[in-house]
Amino acid sequence: MANAAQRPCSICMEPMAPSGAHRGSIACTHAFCGACLTGHVRAKLESGRAGAVGCLDAACAGKLDPELCRAALPRDLFERWCAALCESLFAGARRTYCPFPDCSEMMVADEDGDTVTQSECQVCRRLFCAQCRVPWHAGVDCAAYRHRDTAREDAMLLEMAAGRKWRRCSKCQFFVEKTDGCLHITCR
Repeated sequence: MANAAQRPCSICMEPMAPSGAHRGSIACTHAFCGACLTGHVRAKLESGRAGAVGCLDAACAGKLDPELCRAALPRDLFERWCAALCESLFAGARRTYCPFPDCSEMMVADEDGDTVTQSECQVCRRLFCAQCRVPWHAGVDCAAYRHRDTAREDAMLLEMAAGRKWRRCSKCQFFVEKTDGCLHITCR
């Protein structure tokens, strides 16, 4: 009689006890095993379509409710799904991210994002430049910062070119590395 209460998962057809059947939506009555539900949500996340994860039954138009699925999903998957859902709410908005690698929190940029420079991350509370999208460059305006940063990168490139014995083409000024053959350079 214990098996009489079991019914098969609609996806994998494995028998599941009523306690192992997970409904993902109030709008539909379909129930699935935790493994199938987890695999479905994971596949939607990996394909970038986690905004509205539908019922696993192809004939059903119901959307899964994350809170109803929470018990069946691993914690990290549930948190990734919720983060993707939050991000999808701002799909049309101009977004910016905290430039600090240990934070990288998404924020919605103001409409006047081109004029706002100094901003504070709402999570890590550190200052950054919303226009340059880098940590705050105090005492230097954005144009001067970009020029200084470009000059530093150019110097690093020249140093690397000298170390690797690269030469410049006399016509186009592109760097050329000699791998074999004579010293003649033909402009591209």
